[in-house]
Amino acid sequence: MKRLSAFAAMLLFVGTMMAETRTLPAVGNKTELTISDDGGLATYSVTYEGVQVMTPSRLGFEANFGDFTKGLKIGNIKTQFRDMSVRKPDGTKKSEAAVRYTVPFTNAKGQQMSVIFQVTANSVAYCYEIPRPGENPKCGIIRREVSSFNFPENSSTFLCPQIGPMTGWERTKPSYEEDYKADAPMTERSRFGQGYTFPCLFRVPVNNNNAWVLVSEIGVDGSYVGSHLSDYNAETGYTIAFPQAGENNGNGTPFAGIPLPYTTPWRTIVIGSSLKPIVENHVGLGLLSYKYNASQQYKPGRYTWSWLVWQDESINYNDQVQFIDLAAKMGFEYCLVDNWWDERIGRNKIEELSEYAQSKGVNLMLWYNSNGYENDAPQTPRDCMSTAIARDKEMSWLQKIGVKGIKVDFFGGDKQCTMQLYEDILFDANRYGLQVIFHGCTMPRGWEMMYPNYVASEAVLASENVFFSEDHAKSEAFELCMHPFIRNAMGPMDWGGTIMNKYLSRDNKSRHRRYTTDIFEMAAAITTQTRVQCIAMQPNNLEELPQFELDFLKQVPTTWNETRFIDGYPGKYVVIARRHEANWYVAGLNAELQAKTLTIQMTEWAGKTVDYYVDDAKKGPQLRQLKFDKEGKAKVVIQPNGGIILKTT
Repeated sequence: MKRLSAFAAMLLFVGTMMAETRTLPAVGNKTELTISDDGGLATYSVTYEGVQVMTPSRLGFEANFGDFTKGLKIGNIKTQFRDMSVRKPDGTKKSEAAVRYTVPFTNAKGQQMSVIFQVTANSVAYCYEIPRPGENPKCGIIRREVSSFNFPENSSTFLCPQIGPMTGWERTKPSYEEDYKADAPMTERSRFGQGYTFPCLFRVPVNNNNAWVLVSEIGVDGSYVGSHLSDYNAETGYTIAFPQAGENNGNGTPFAGIPLPYTTPWRTIVIGSSLKPIVENHVGLGLLSYKYNASQQYKPGRYTWSWLVWQDESINYNDQVQFIDLAAKMGFEYCLVDNWWDERIGRNKIEELSEYAQSKGVNLMLWYNSNGYENDAPQTPRDCMSTAIARDKEMSWLQKIGVKGIKVDFFGGDKQCTMQLYEDILFDANRYGLQVIFHGCTMPRGWEMMYPNYVASEAVLASENVFFSEDHAKSEAFELCMHPFIRNAMGPMDWGGTIMNKYLSRDNKSRHRRYTTDIFEMAAAITTQTRVQCIAMQPNNLEELPQFELDFLKQVPTTWNETRFIDGYPGKYVVIARRHEANWYVAGLNAELQAKTLTIQMTEWAGKTVDYYVDDAKKGPQLRQLKFDKEGKAKVVIQPNGGIILKTT
């Protein structure tokens, strides 16, 4: 208590100083925040373990009722201590001490706004609190933010480029489905000249080591726009960029229309001297809460999906029966029926199919086109999700026939009207007991803690590209060794499939092959996180796979009580431990050209023997036993494009 009192006294002193630059005490003896109004520009910088990992970066915004980008003066800083205890829907728990700083600013006209910072030992999150400026206006428009993220020279980046609007197949982009580039210099311009999509990972050289910083945003709903980062500028770094005017076929503005008073979404910064805080990231979850109550308890699980390998030709009644039967034999909870089902199967037969699935202990999920005016994608069903009237009719029918989830595809960008569409679909779906997966979409922004029936978003160059292109099949290991550190670190990711066919074809003999091993694919079901996980098996796999592989896939969990980063480097390799109830699973992937020998430490397994799923360079996939020493250590070998899994027997 004495130490806390001294800390509080220091904060009180800081809050009453009149200096233009104010350094706030480090939280957890790690993360220190400095605020400045030097030259009338509001800036912040972040020091981590004594090293500046974020150089002075701008704060502020321009609205139609006031300019908060210049002529700013800091007021008295208020401080609040918080205990951030959260439980994610996937079961993961976290408790962390946080300090909240409310930093008021006044502009040259005497108008006020505040920046609220919430700081933990490994994170900084901030948002803008905007009061009503007098009696009027009672509403406003945020035209732009100057919020920025500036890093020391020689920092490198792990980023995904934003693409121009109404581009790509049937004018369906941007859809967050571009290639990540690893360890690129900050000075390298983005591929399409439109900046970068969230989340964004940076490596900051620190003496002979690295600091890691993950930047993103959370809490975005229908009251604001989804943002991304600009290209790098040597003076300001990366700046928050609003949607492009051409998104949504040009409909809707790229600005944010807000009521007053208003609090904006949170910008988030996760920091670590290793990648551990990035992978185990819980930043901001204590800042969010459900926007409505769940209408029922939503069930996690696994689903089969014919379309990934059998494609459109499989959208017929008989083929879907095969995938329902496959799900039943494997003990999976769901089967996803993809596009064209309303035309190729028909609504009456879908009712029969749903009844058949339920008789096997399986529930259907159905695909929909978000459509409206946003793209030219021809797939049906269309005109079912874009208006409240259409959704009410469709979702009532889905509930009646026992469908438990929907996958909605092809969204038009990040404008406020599209953010509202996401929220409206989720809210209406909850009324009818439907879980929701989004594809061809924006990244999630803390949505698993805002909407109880939200499952996951694609928002990544996903498994379908392994089917479409041999080049992408060859880069699958690279991509799945990237996402635990970036995309999946900021929210559930429906990558779309633990692929068990050797070849990307129905006969499992033609087209190009899969370049990853079976153990890699099985391990990816653990390293990739979403509470409803696609296990993209094909009916032929029941006869072709070794029994130990089938047994593992039958019982692999999709929810976790605890996550622990063990080792890895973005795009090269990753090893993660996750606990489901009392059982730990350790999964590793290797995207490098050479086998990787690692020492795994799990104190829980000291002196114990565990199951060891491993690729033998000569014999292929094997199930062996591995003994951990008295310190809880054991050596493992991960083959190129291969994986490992360790679990209690």
